[in-house]
Amino acid sequence: MSDAVPVAEPAFYDVIDATWPAARVERLGAVTLREGRGGGSRVSAATVDGEFEPADLENAISAMRDMGQTPLFMIRDGDDALDHWLAEQDFKVKDPVFIRTGRTADLAEAVLPRVTTFTVWPPLAIQKDIWTEGGINAPRLAIMKRVVAPKTSIFGRVDDQPAASAFVATHGEYAMLHALEVQFEHRRKGLAKWMMYQSAQWALRNKAHKLAVLVTQSNLGANALYDQLGLNIVGGYHYRELRSA
Repeated sequence: MSDAVPVAEPAFYDVIDATWPAARVERLGAVTLREGRGGGSRVSAATVDGEFEPADLENAISAMRDMGQTPLFMIRDGDDALDHWLAEQDFKVKDPVFIRTGRTADLAEAVLPRVTTFTVWPPLAIQKDIWTEGGINAPRLAIMKRVVAPKTSIFGRVDDQPAASAFVATHGEYAMLHALEVQFEHRRKGLAKWMMYQSAQWALRNKAHKLAVLVTQSNLGANALYDQLGLNIVGGYHYRELRSA
């Protein structure tokens, strides 16, 4: 991650956990273990708080294997010692991520086209089909279901056809958008922008003053959209995954 990336507020990682929670969380020494049950890196990666002993990490690696998961750690701002130790143990860098946020009041000012975006809970069957087509599978849908905070899905239509789906949930002053998926044939029609505006309007109604997204640094299209919308980079993280699990 570039030195130019700001340092995220520590509480921001609580927003991630609250709006996209693991199936099970367990504390093991200095390590927090997450059982993802097929839901992807964000709900499967272990994190380390403060100082650690190598034995803490070795025990965590064994525990992740016992869960049937590839040993994986999230490297947050300030985790330099952890990053160095894992690099020496042949953990490779995976998916550097930007944390981006914008003020919901600014985004919510947009006038949405009629019959383009809707807030829906629970998600419609067609939304689940859109997510599945985009690789957002049943374990990820299970993550949405277990969120206990205020939440909704965003359903998008374009050219009189169902075309997009996203998930939004709140924690404190933040609403975080996850799983934004626009069907391939309906991309580059401006729908993702309207989905974001609808998310901001819902967030503002639910007393969330900031809208946040997580986006891989390599996703140039999404980062260009978020730049256009004024969602600033406020921090980041990356993963370290064991090369030979």
